[in-house]
Amino acid sequence: MKLDAVGLAVMNSRLAAIAEEMGVVLGQTAFSPNIKERRDYSCAIFDARGELVAQAAHIPVHLGSTPLSVRSAIERLELSRGDVAALNDPFAGGTHLPDLTVVAPVFLGRDARPFGYVANRAHHADIGGIAPGSMALSTEIYQEGFRLPPVKIAERGAISRDVLALFLANTRVREEREGDLRAQLAALRAGIERVIALVERSGRAEVDSAMRSLKDYAARLMTATLRSLPAGTYRAGDFLDDDGVGTGPIPLKVAIRIGRGRAIVDFTGSAPQVRGSVNANYAITLSATFYAMKCLAAEAVPPNEGLMRPIKLIAPAGSIVNANPPAAVAGGNVETSQRIVDVLFRALAKAAPDRIPAASSGSMSNLTIGGYDRFRARHFSYYETIAGGAGAARGHPGASGIHTHMTNTLNTPVEALEAYYPMRITEYRIRRGSGGRGRFRGGDGLVRELECLVDSSVSLLTERRKIAPYGLAGGGEGARGANFLLRGKRRAKLAGKTNFDASAGDRVRVETPGGGGWGK
Repeated sequence: MKLDAVGLAVMNSRLAAIAEEMGVVLGQTAFSPNIKERRDYSCAIFDARGELVAQAAHIPVHLGSTPLSVRSAIERLELSRGDVAALNDPFAGGTHLPDLTVVAPVFLGRDARPFGYVANRAHHADIGGIAPGSMALSTEIYQEGFRLPPVKIAERGAISRDVLALFLANTRVREEREGDLRAQLAALRAGIERVIALVERSGRAEVDSAMRSLKDYAARLMTATLRSLPAGTYRAGDFLDDDGVGTGPIPLKVAIRIGRGRAIVDFTGSAPQVRGSVNANYAITLSATFYAMKCLAAEAVPPNEGLMRPIKLIAPAGSIVNANPPAAVAGGNVETSQRIVDVLFRALAKAAPDRIPAASSGSMSNLTIGGYDRFRARHFSYYETIAGGAGAARGHPGASGIHTHMTNTLNTPVEALEAYYPMRITEYRIRRGSGGRGRFRGGDGLVRELECLVDSSVSLLTERRKIAPYGLAGGGEGARGANFLLRGKRRAKLAGKTNFDASAGDRVRVETPGGGGWGK
């Protein structure tokens, strides 16, 4: 069956709407502020081969890598009706350990094989490890938390009690983790019901054809985009500040060869993997490449697996962009993913200078605070990524105080944070003047200062504290970020990546980077 352009567009919207509804269910039923308020989750739909066919407008670092997790689950497990696979292993398509992926098959009628799959990924605010929040500065993955290969978290519609018990035994906040996990399962059920209803309404042949055709369409649009660019090899490099345990600056390099409607993205020459937790696994590098190439397209390309058909990715094994186990990877997902995008955009700016912005803040500025809440008589684990400035582009300045590139979350509202955690927000504002100068100015970063009301364990994973976000076309650099601990009248500058204990009354202050400017 062949759909016309209108029919294909309608089906694309229907499939995407199912993924969006899954996200609504997940966000509305979750327990933790990280998922309920910040919306640190992503939902998508896959065909019978485990290829991505539709996704919600959620988090790029999740969505570009989730297909690897889905295929890993399909390959390692035999999923029957009512079964749900769960995994977070970064070396089986995951990102980092707090990101738990759940996958369920969609069966039609009495079919013996799945028609497709639905999946979602959510960041759990604690998954064990050496510090609350599971985002501590670490040197091997075993320190970062509970590592889960593909297993069945549910069988024939019932939760696997032994697997659930194992999962909950490895977190500091059991009730929150179980609530968030059950919300993920509820979102899968909603997705399954909606896919079945779509097939019943439109017909199996039409939906199946649409899934194939949408991937073909994305491949054609991406090919056309690449054909429109001058043929050649475009190179760029940038650096991570450090790994937090003595190595830095850490170079990332890319060469993008474009010609005849195809591209080879080659990260050869990037640094070997390091001891600290800024190593990216292959899934992260694939996800960042997927995102950058989608942004390059002049038209709106359906974000599915077809987009990457004309693109070959080379990420040398054992490098900072394709680390081998047991590398620590917590920061690779949140920080190195951003730098990979910066490097890709810097190279692509040479091929499409009017289409690519200057560097954005380049850091998710991860802050994790945990401990025992004596006011509410329970353990707590707070996690947040703090927004920064967006890079300017030809024709418009960068936005201020916004999550950019590989993150697409919200902040935790002050009211929600203070109601749920033993903390108080003492300052929260735009960091005026932190955007890079230029004909079009970069966006400003943020200042976020929190007071700990109980003794707490604090972890910071931040970047662009030493090396500033670059400007383009003569534009100025964005301001570097900075972290501080305020204890009484004393103010101590903190490293970009650090773990420490804070006492009641201490304040943690994060000043995020601005975006680069564009033009003189």
